[in-house]
Amino acid sequence: MIPKQISPATTRSQHISNGVAVAHPIKVSRAAGAYIWDDQGKKYLDFVGGIGVLNVGHNHPRVVEAVRKQLETFSHVCFQVTAYDQYIELAAKLNNLIGGSLHYKSVFLTTGAEAVENAIKIARAYTNRPGVIAFRGGFHGRTLMGMSLTGMSQPYRQNFGPLAPDIYHTPFPNDYRGVSTEKALAALQEVFDTQIAADRVAAIIIEPVQGDGGFISAPVDFMHALRKKTQELGIVLICDEIQTGFGRTGKLFGFEHSGIQPDLVTVAKSMAGGLPISGVVGRAEIMDAPLPGGLGGTYGGNPLGCVAALEVIKIFESEHLLQRSRSIGEQLLAGFTKFENEFKSIGHVRAIGAMAAVEFVSDRIGKVPDATMAQNVIDAAREEGLLLIKCGVYRNVVRFICPLVISEQDVAKALAMFERALVAVNA
Repeated sequence: MIPKQISPATTRSQHISNGVAVAHPIKVSRAAGAYIWDDQGKKYLDFVGGIGVLNVGHNHPRVVEAVRKQLETFSHVCFQVTAYDQYIELAAKLNNLIGGSLHYKSVFLTTGAEAVENAIKIARAYTNRPGVIAFRGGFHGRTLMGMSLTGMSQPYRQNFGPLAPDIYHTPFPNDYRGVSTEKALAALQEVFDTQIAADRVAAIIIEPVQGDGGFISAPVDFMHALRKKTQELGIVLICDEIQTGFGRTGKLFGFEHSGIQPDLVTVAKSMAGGLPISGVVGRAEIMDAPLPGGLGGTYGGNPLGCVAALEVIKIFESEHLLQRSRSIGEQLLAGFTKFENEFKSIGHVRAIGAMAAVEFVSDRIGKVPDATMAQNVIDAAREEGLLLIKCGVYRNVVRFICPLVISEQDVAKALAMFERALVAVNA
């Protein structure tokens, strides 16, 4: 039977599951650097970056060239079938960047959720314990384990249960919402006292800066206390650096801001300039706990992703992108602070490196989340030519995820677009 041809007028809703939400009602036709163009030829400043995937910008010429060269030799063989140098070289690079003088090892996968799943497997294999503690507001993926660890009910959990067992949640420190380091640590202790004994906990997983949870930074003193407690109790500390990683916070990884050393680190997103690859990097004795054959994945550590990631690391060094990340954050925060003084709908502004966000409220004193205002601002910004997305447990936070290769002039242009959007929706 000859399949029926699809008409150009066929709509998305006829062929794509309603479960796949799209933030902006446009279709991209091409992209370069900090910009994308839709199929009508309109140009947008892209402050979404594929949700934090494009820290080196769209189609960075060096990444494109590295992938092109690799594609001419081989695109896939599966590392579990036959090894290749690109995978090994990338592992050595990341082991050094994350572990320093310590002996660290790596395994590569395809998605961030896979990295999280495998980090939990590794921690359980090492400790022979079942329990895992995660934080409210955290996001760790859409797989069964990922959404079980994720500390938000909507839209990620819906009616997808039952969820994975032996997962426990505790409050993430957030001074703006009244959760101090002391309160967060007391709540964690309560989990040990009332829900699962510490000697049954394999791992605690934390985003040093919550991504989808609202761009909220864990305080330095909290990270130090958490590191000390996990060491005392023999619990594996996993830092989920999938969104914070590769320079977004002004350091290569978010945990570096507190000076702690995690046991395992998950990486993905901007690791390879837009190509799908992820990994778990950690202490050698922990990484070696699973028996041979226990880790892997058909596309894990695909050679195209490996060469792209290796080139991204070089780009960070040669183009001084960590310094650029800090400068972008300072410029954005200065603009946000001005807007906070002018618009009562803004409850809080924050930035750590170029990981910057604006939180909207309907009542500043009561800090009442205003998701409608956040969405209205996003829609108005799109009309100005600026693409943004929301985050936060209440979906009332607008996050800025621009490429780190963006110019100071384009950041200023984005701030001007955002201000015009604020004026429009607050009129």
